[in-house]
Amino acid sequence: MSDIDQTIAIPNASSLFRLFLPEHLAATMMLAGGVTLYAVESYITATIAPSIVRDIGGLALFSWVTSLFVAAAILGSIFVAMRPRGIGLRAVYVIAALVFGVGSLIAAVAPSMPVVLIGRAVQGLGTGALAALGYAFIRFVYPEPLWPKASTLYAAIWGISTVIGPTLGGFFSSGSSWRYAFIVLVPLGLLMAVLAPRLLPDVKDDRDQVKTPVAQIGLLLAAVLLISAAGASETTAVKVALIAASVIAVSAMFLIERRSRNRLLPFGAVTFSKPISRVYLAMLAMTIVLVSDVFIPYFLQTLHGVTPLVSGYLVALVAVGWTFAAFLSSSLTGRRAYLAIVGGALIEAAATASLTVFLARDNPQAHMLLLVPAATAMFMMGFGIGLGWAHLVAMVLKLVASNEQDKASAAIPTMSSLGGAFGTAFAGVIANNAGLVEPGGISGALSAAHWLYLLMALPGVLAVGVSLTLKRVA
Repeated sequence: MSDIDQTIAIPNASSLFRLFLPEHLAATMMLAGGVTLYAVESYITATIAPSIVRDIGGLALFSWVTSLFVAAAILGSIFVAMRPRGIGLRAVYVIAALVFGVGSLIAAVAPSMPVVLIGRAVQGLGTGALAALGYAFIRFVYPEPLWPKASTLYAAIWGISTVIGPTLGGFFSSGSSWRYAFIVLVPLGLLMAVLAPRLLPDVKDDRDQVKTPVAQIGLLLAAVLLISAAGASETTAVKVALIAASVIAVSAMFLIERRSRNRLLPFGAVTFSKPISRVYLAMLAMTIVLVSDVFIPYFLQTLHGVTPLVSGYLVALVAVGWTFAAFLSSSLTGRRAYLAIVGGALIEAAATASLTVFLARDNPQAHMLLLVPAATAMFMMGFGIGLGWAHLVAMVLKLVASNEQDKASAAIPTMSSLGGAFGTAFAGVIANNAGLVEPGGISGALSAAHWLYLLMALPGVLAVGVSLTLKRVA
């Protein structure tokens, strides 16, 4: 192809709607469907979890409804890369969809909270694999110019799910109706398993044959469970100890990963001198910053007199910002894509830091003029990460050898999940120690909001610094 042909072809290929052309439509629907299951189910269950506790008890296990799901999802994503030889990606999709359906059925008929947790863990295995498959199939289904577009589509799905998920969950929140939220997913999982062999390509397994890195997987799961336990703990000392133990587990995993021939992550992922490691680090840091939005509804209700419903819609601006920016930057390439990554990290960090002023103020009458700057900052938090995320994903796929693409793809949702878990735990420690619980009330909330968003902006600064080193990669 001549230079002129390339100049013409790339802009045409850059349109997001190319994902839905006849030659890509079937695969796009299947891959996006898997990501949608993960995203929507996460928010639906978060909405109906209180109803589950009211109906069958198990308040002490409440936090594990999400924690076990996330841990199992990481294991599911790892399975995509570490599956036995001879099992293709399409077969993994079938298995994952069936596992998700089985998990949904277990949760639907559960007589007690422990059984619900089993169902959630099985669900997580399925959806984690489906989410990783969304990235693993990209290089087989789309030409390279469309790789960022597929990531943009997934970002849009997550953004829309933050609104759709809780809304759907609301329909199943009364009495024992929560069971139907799981029951309706059973035939959906079965349908996806039936359609996958017909709609997804049968691709060659080009991985190197290696042994399963059991030690790294065990340490990673231990880290996730420890950090999840930290998030559920109400005692600051215990929370800090669990976070420290989790950091030690991750550090040990990285140390083994660097020295082992049987790697969990692609080559260079734990060596900072390698570009791939800095891409993953940028993803991790930006996710840690973003999840500090978990406290925004509380601060809106306590400091600004906003109703729970309105606070939910306001915090959804974070997701709206991510989705809008993802569409806005999806056509950028080369230097512009690099600038989108750096600029996005900078915007996210600045917007988060600005909440120390705009959100941490007493506004009991909910004056709209005082809420506008805070709402704008929330939108810009999401806008920042959305601006560069798809291009970080594209970098991951370009930086690794073909025989490590599955590892690289599986690591993307893993980094996102790790960032979410660590970010939530860090935010809890900061807020609690800054006065959220003691002294509590308005003064405690003001102090907690100020320190939370000041300190949680720091990983965003790290993301900016790391992103600046990616110039040559772009």
